Amino acid sequence: MTIALSAAEAMDTVDYAQLRFIMVEQQIRPWDVLDQRVLEVVGRLPREQFVGDAYAGLAYADLDVPLGHGEFMLQPKIVARALQALAPRDNEVALEIGTGSGYLTACLACLAAQVDSVDIEPDFKHAAQARLRALELNNATLRVGDAAQGWGLRDRYDAIAVTGSLPEAAQLAPFEQRLAVGGRLFAIVGEAPVMRAMLITRMDETSCTRHTLFETGVKPLRGLSKQQVFIL
Repeated sequence: MTIALSAAEAMDTVDYAQLRFIMVEQQIRPWDVLDQRVLEVVGRLPREQFVGDAYAGLAYADLDVPLGHGEFMLQPKIVARALQALAPRDNEVALEIGTGSGYLTACLACLAAQVDSVDIEPDFKHAAQARLRALELNNATLRVGDAAQGWGLRDRYDAIAVTGSLPEAAQLAPFEQRLAVGGRLFAIVGEAPVMRAMLITRMDETSCTRHTLFETGVKPLRGLSKQQVFIL
């Protein structure tokens, strides 16, 4: 006889700690993520709590998990590479463009002193805020807004993560302007099928370096299209 389990009961039967271990060892480390602080954070945070019950079993899979509104959760290995590149320190302030599920927000909150995050969808913001509170992560400020049109709670940031892709490299400029000297920006630039994850570092008040990290593909940042450049 087959006994049907409720969604909550099915979740209780899953060993999420083991899934986190497998994610780190089989997905994240093979992608050259060796930063111990990053490995500890992604190995500890309950990623399954940042997706709906229907997708909890897929939270640690190497795939795009739907969040609603046509958006998807970043794959674990992309989150980990972004965190390693940004290397946020415990005395720094980070900005996240695109809160989504709040998982990357939570990772940043574990690594930085303060995180400001913005999303265009109000229900993403409210759901992420509840998840952060449940984990007692109180150093993240979430807002609703269209970051492609200009947004920011402060003038400069030490680390900035843009979770949607930018069609053209010229569209990096508004985010680069928000970097403090020595600050780092993670962004994905290009259009399918060729997109590049990049690390941009502000060297001084007038110049930044741009370094390609890897090739990948994510949905474009809402509000941006090719040949549109906005001043943040």
